[in-house]
Formats: sequence, structure tokens, C-alpha cells
Amino acid sequence: MGPHNWRRCARARADQDQPNHRGGRLMTARRIVILALKYTALSIAALVTMSPLIWMASATVRPPERFYDYDFFPPLDDWSLESYRSLFRSINFFAYLLNSVFVAGVTVVAQILLASMGGFALAKYRFAGKKLVMLLMLSTMVIPAEVMLAPQYQIVQALGLMDTTAGLILPTAVSVFGVFLFRQAILGVPDELLQAARIDGCADFTIYWRIALPLVRPMVGAFCLIAFMGSWNSFVWPIIVLHRDEMFTLPIGVSKMIGVYREDYGAMMAGTFLSILPVIALFFALQREFVSGLTSGAVKG
Repeated sequence: MGPHNWRRCARARADQDQPNHRGGRLMTARRIVILALKYTALSIAALVTMSPLIWMASATVRPPERFYDYDFFPPLDDWSLESYRSLFRSINFFAYLLNSVFVAGVTVVAQILLASMGGFALAKYRFAGKKLVMLLMLSTMVIPAEVMLAPQYQIVQALGLMDTTAGLILPTAVSVFGVFLFRQAILGVPDELLQAARIDGCADFTIYWRIALPLVRPMVGAFCLIAFMGSWNSFVWPIIVLHRDEMFTLPIGVSKMIGVYREDYGAMMAGTFLSILPVIALFFALQREFVSGLTSGAVKG
């Protein structure tokens, strides 16, 4: 092939490839525009969702005389910590905080252990009435929690656990929803792996503790966040059981600031804002486990 023919062939191939390059550029530009629109919409939705939290944070640094102003954020020169000072003067905030941390921590550990054990048994053991047990457990989820307050109160009172930490924790130590979540997650653990462990001489608890539970660690993280939020925000049951001020948890302590004639809304905002910071911090620490844990058992039957 002569040099002139070679040049003609190269030019013809370039002409044929030019529309493909143009089409690829158009597809790339369209994809960039679509992604930009998606991220813009998500950013706006996130900003709208977080706007109450942002306004609450701004209200805590607003001077008391300007609390009802409509500006979203006060100027930096007008920032004041008077709301936090009023909060710490009004209630024993840090004592209530420690009570909430202890109660939530013990409740989370108890719910994870008991729910994972129940989920492991329902997922990997065969016994008569297994489906009936699961059905009865799930049926309790449709009963409103308020219906259970009266019998729980009578049981705790009969056991002499009123106004104690044990009376506050024991009725919430088991979560049927947690049993269901762990069952769905443990269904994905291969039976062959558990059989191999039994052949090697592992006891049932060893199989649960050293094999099944580590394999569903994302679910442990996800349920840890769910259980912590439920215990941390609990208000009705603690206010029924607890009577002494030194036993109060944070939600009850902050609610004490509601006066008969006057409410210090700035201090209440400061207490509420500080009380949600541990939940936000825990969510950011466990957000990956939270997402993967809730989706791990989504397709298991």
C-alpha cells in the first residue's frame, strides 16, 4: 500500500470515528448535568431537613432579648452564652447526662445480646412451633407501647423496683424488633460454616459468639444506633418509674425547665441541643454499619 492510499485510509477511519467521539462527549455532558441536578436536589433536601437543627443551634447563642427575632443566625457580635449559663444554673445537667449515658449503655448491651441470641435461635435452630413463636413475637409489634405501661408498672411495683435503675432498664432490655433484624441477618450465615464448627467441637454458644455474631457485625452497629436512640429519647416510662431528682435522665431533666408562669426557651433550646449531640456523634460513627446492616437482611426470607 502506497503512502497516499495509507493516508486516505487513515482519514476515512478518522471520519468514521468522529461521530462516535461526538456521541460520547454528548453522553458525558448529559451525565454530568444529570449528576449535578441530582446533587443539587439532594443538597437542597438536606438543607431543608437540617434547618430546624440549625435554627436550634442558632437560638442557643442568641441573646435572651433577641430570642424571637426572625434572623436565622445572629451576627457574631451578638452571640451570647447566656442560654447555656441559665441551663446549668437551672438543672443538674451533667448528673442527668451521666444517668442517661449509663441507662442507654446498659440497655443497648442488653438488647444486642438478647436480640442476637433470639435471632440466632430462630434463624439456625429447628424446633416444634418455631413459626408460631416467630408469629407471636411479631404480633406484639402491632400493640401500642402505651397499652403495656399499666402491666409493666404493676410488675415493677410488685418487684420493688420503683425509682431504681433496674426498674427503668429491665422492661426495655428485650426488643422484638431487634430479634427480627438479627434473625434476618443471621439467615445469611452459611449453615455449612456452622456445621464445620460443630464438627470441630465448638459448643452452641461458641458458634454464636465467635462465628455468627462477628459475621453480622454491620447489623450489630445498626441496631446499636437504633437501641441507643430509643433509650436516649425515652420519656414516658422514666417519668412514671423515677421520682427522685438524682435518678432523672436527661429528657426528664430538661422538661423540668417548663415553668408554670414563665419558660426560659433559650435554656430549653440549649439543653435540647446538647442532648441530641451524642446521638448525632454516634450516627456519624456508625453510619456505614447502619446502612449496610439494615440492607443485609432485606432479601432474606
